[in-house]
Amino acid sequence: MSLETPVVPAKPPVRALSGLRPFLRPYRLQIGLALLFLVLAAATTLAFPLALRQLIDGGLAAWGPGASTPDAAGLRGAQLLSLRDHFLALFAVAAALGVFSAARFYMVSWLGERVTTDLRQAVYQHVIRLSPAFFETTRTGEVLSRLTTDTTLVQSVVGSSLSMGLRNGVMALGALGMLVWTHPAVMLQVLLVLVLLVVPAMVFGRRVRRLSRASQDRVADTSAIAGEILNAIPVVQAYTAERHETARFAQASAQSFATAVRRSRARALLVAFIIIATSAALLWGLYQGTQAVLAGQMSPGELGQTVVYVIILAGASAVLGEIYGELLRAAGATERLMELLDSPSPVRSDESLPSPPPAAQPQPLPITFDQVVFHYPSRPQVPALDGFTLHIAAGETVALVGASGAGKSTVFQLLQRFYDTQEGQIAIGGQALDSISLHHLRSRMALVPQDPVIFSGSAADNIRYGSPQASDEQVLAAAHAAHAHDFISALPEGYATFLGERGVRLSGGQRQRIVIARAILRNAPVLLLDEATSALDAHSERMVQAALAAAMHRRTTLVIAHRLATVQQADRIVVLDQGRIVEQGTHDSLIAAGGSYARLAALQFHEPQTVSQGDPDMSH
Repeated sequence: MSLETPVVPAKPPVRALSGLRPFLRPYRLQIGLALLFLVLAAATTLAFPLALRQLIDGGLAAWGPGASTPDAAGLRGAQLLSLRDHFLALFAVAAALGVFSAARFYMVSWLGERVTTDLRQAVYQHVIRLSPAFFETTRTGEVLSRLTTDTTLVQSVVGSSLSMGLRNGVMALGALGMLVWTHPAVMLQVLLVLVLLVVPAMVFGRRVRRLSRASQDRVADTSAIAGEILNAIPVVQAYTAERHETARFAQASAQSFATAVRRSRARALLVAFIIIATSAALLWGLYQGTQAVLAGQMSPGELGQTVVYVIILAGASAVLGEIYGELLRAAGATERLMELLDSPSPVRSDESLPSPPPAAQPQPLPITFDQVVFHYPSRPQVPALDGFTLHIAAGETVALVGASGAGKSTVFQLLQRFYDTQEGQIAIGGQALDSISLHHLRSRMALVPQDPVIFSGSAADNIRYGSPQASDEQVLAAAHAAHAHDFISALPEGYATFLGERGVRLSGGQRQRIVIARAILRNAPVLLLDEATSALDAHSERMVQAALAAAMHRRTTLVIAHRLATVQQADRIVVLDQGRIVEQGTHDSLIAAGGSYARLAALQFHEPQTVSQGDPDMSH
């Protein structure tokens, strides 16, 4: 499945953001508290103009120079007392606003962090369970961009913008309501104009939304390029491709920048339209208010109250214009995240299926491939396995040999159920693979891949990856069995030595022995060896072969190898060609048969063989 941007009509921002509802639902109490503090903060803000009006009309105008009183000193004292009371009331409003705003800020910030963490974990948990078929058409950098950039945008909205939008929306509605209440005839005209302005703003916002989604996709492109190249730095530098890769990244960055500029331009025009149109409508209402004061229809305090409400309404409208742009960006980010969360894995598993308790000494299991037909999703016309049938007895060691592309690695991937077959059936221990949960199925196997994978951690951590609950003594025993103990002990901090990203501080042979120790520690009933000794020198290979021989004892073992010296002692050797079994038997019987295996042995061991000229070369 590809994560390219689908060409579909843009959803309204609120509808797109509705994908966050499952992540918000567990925190209803915190959301309720945040809304309460938000409303209280908005209410105290709206109360400020009322207190200001009382100050002007009750504290200043009522005691102005024209006021008549027999006692000038008493007038002065009463005026000061009145002013003090009004200022205290204003301070009380400001203090309440500060407390409620701080509480609102804390609650929404907590919600933003919590929801973003939950969302990021949910996406990662889903992605890490997707089968390799998903990643045949999806770049890792694209997924990482969604995990980082998109979740950061969602955090910005949930933890800040959405709260500010609600707060300013309440304030705008409250200020507008007060203005309509005090001057209904004039402000109803203004309200009608504001409603008419919403329609073009929404239409223009759809373009901003599409550009926001495109901008995030271009950022993901640059992340994908950077991730791919940084993981292949030695190859890039070996081929002196630094200039080419720099130019490729610069081109992707330029496209990202150009898209971001178009988005910013459209968003700036949207904000300008909202602010100018809203301010024009409000100034018209304010002008009408000044005319009412001159006509004696309104007191100075009422005019001051009107001015502050107009300022609140204009400021809230401007903030809402900014926040609407943020919501458009977050809507695009949410869509991308929900799209990733909704991506179905090509391999389905019922994890509720019962799993037997792990045995202290696992028993070897029989494995059956019955008329298996399989095509990779990226190559649907070419069968990787075609009518493949193989029965492996419990405890048997079977080696798979053949030319590159013959289907050997496909056997391993199907057995681990990274893919499902199109035809036929695979069973392990007498159970069809689709009747076993993926976790239980794969826990029965230990893998030594051709390309050893070392994680960023210590040597002990990498070995213990095969069995996280293993004791230090078990880790040491596995390292000894894999002949890795000596070089690990010689590291600066021994088993606690940090091995670097992808094990860059180790040689290829050392990395391979770490991986073999990991597989030995896993103690699984099925052992899968994919060119397990390919990175070892002759001396190390002999040591590790002995270790693997011990590991294969009482295990059902499948071995992939091009170097036939590693498979001569196998119970059975199976020769594959273009997804089919063409020969099988012991090393000696296949040599005697003079077929494909004999020709390959002749090339590797320089043994004289009588072979026909038309057979394919298997010496990859």
